Amino acid sequence: MKMTRRSVLAAPLLPLVPTVARAQAMPGISANEIKIGQTMPYSGPASSYGTIGRAQAAYFKLINEQGGVGGRKLTFLTLDDGYQPPKTLEMTRKLVEQDEVAFIFQQLGTPPVMATRKYLNDRKVPQIFVATGATQFGDPGHFPWTMGWQPTYQTEGHVYAKYAMQAKPGAKIAVLYQNDDSGKDYYRGFRAGLGDQADKLIVATATYEVTDPTVDSQLVSLKNSGAEVFFATGIPKFAAMTIRKVYDLGWKPLYFMANVGSSVQTGLAPAGLEKAVGLFTSSYLKDPTDPQWASDAGFQAYLAWMKKYYPDGDPADLNNAYGYTSAQTLVQVLTQCGNDLTRANIMKQAASLDVALPLLQPGIRIRTSADSFYPIRQLRLVRFDGKAWIPHGEVIGE
Repeated sequence: MKMTRRSVLAAPLLPLVPTVARAQAMPGISANEIKIGQTMPYSGPASSYGTIGRAQAAYFKLINEQGGVGGRKLTFLTLDDGYQPPKTLEMTRKLVEQDEVAFIFQQLGTPPVMATRKYLNDRKVPQIFVATGATQFGDPGHFPWTMGWQPTYQTEGHVYAKYAMQAKPGAKIAVLYQNDDSGKDYYRGFRAGLGDQADKLIVATATYEVTDPTVDSQLVSLKNSGAEVFFATGIPKFAAMTIRKVYDLGWKPLYFMANVGSSVQTGLAPAGLEKAVGLFTSSYLKDPTDPQWASDAGFQAYLAWMKKYYPDGDPADLNNAYGYTSAQTLVQVLTQCGNDLTRANIMKQAASLDVALPLLQPGIRIRTSADSFYPIRQLRLVRFDGKAWIPHGEVIGE
């Protein structure tokens, strides 16, 4: 299903208070509505992420049925950009200039966000909780209207490198990464984790474009380098292709895969779960496939919500847990705003968070401040056992 139209979610209204009049003058804000804009790849090479937008729409429906936020319904306009930056910019301009949304929420993908960051910052439109871990989206000094959400790719890459050096000291390393800002960010963090050993230990690298039909030739070359450690970045489509080819080649390195492609349902299952046994990634959310959360109250609430509000979605898909939790983060911000729903205050409250949410891993909180636009700065290593990602070690980070 392509969500290329507005999704208007009804909600009961609460009595107005005098300060509402101020909010009514703000774009996308009225006495009974908060209008939210988004672009999401419901089609194209990153379409497996489209379920994030659908999950968010489903969560906003729940909130509206409970009375909305301060008596205002959430109107969610989420458009399909196909993961094409020029299309993202076109649609973002439409959302801001024609639909007059209050802000842009969880725009997905490093190239699409880069294509729209300057436009939104020039117009002082909040671009909050972008769905990418690229480090450049936590730069309040230069882009005060753009904020990330998940751990940065550099932080994640750094963690893998440190563990690789402990588990296999002196081992040769190969890296495959997406040829864009996100892939380069991962690689930069990984090299930083290796420190002054990076040039010595990394014996082979290869890149690919999101439009490439396969990565087979790159993987053959990387295997032939003799590497005993392998780090691969990429969206679920390329995660699956890489897992399958590495297995078929009979290559058995210490294998780290980027979190963004680690959904069991969309990143691993298409390759064959048996081919992913032993892989490492990192996690900050409770993985829906991990049986340890079966009796967890927060996880049970998530399952009940999926059943009622998103029955067509797969509760085992980590992307749905991601959409659920990121939507909860936004509702927290809007709640903190009270009746001051100016764009400036929305941004101020987004930068004033300290909250633990139900599907975050124990010990991980969302924290922001005026000079820290990286809401989630902790994660933990997890290892795939053939069915689920099993925690491996303690929470790492700030």
